[in-house]
Amino acid sequence: METNKHDLKLEEHLCFSLYACSRAILRVYRPYLDELQLTYPQYLVLVTLWDKQKSTIKELGEALDLDTGTLTPMLKRMESAGLLRRERDTKDERVVNIHITPEGMSLQEKAACVPQSLLLASGMKEEELVQLNSAILHLLRNVNTTDK
Repeated sequence: METNKHDLKLEEHLCFSLYACSRAILRVYRPYLDELQLTYPQYLVLVTLWDKQKSTIKELGEALDLDTGTLTPMLKRMESAGLLRRERDTKDERVVNIHITPEGMSLQEKAACVPQSLLLASGMKEEELVQLNSAILHLLRNVNTTDK
């Protein structure tokens, strides 16, 4: 891969475009998440649990690309808020299972506005966002395998 002077311009860096876009998306999400009294990482935990109902801390960490040092305090706060329940596995007490509570499930319908807000703010068609997300996930998989 040949380097040229354009590679040094900020707008030419894909990593910056993705970073700035991520921050802009979070600004779109912020009012909706504030109304739900959730942080973005808490919302992602709930999105995962709405799909699975139950997970381990290890599985959540892998799905969200978060370490246990970040996840554990957040899960404790979410448990205190009544959104989930943590319990040690009966077969292996090193494993902590996370179960969504009825209160956590009840937020699913209220949170439907979060991804919808991006669709409205983007000015793009849903199919375009799906294609873009697919391309970004493809890039992520390739970068993650190169990274290891």
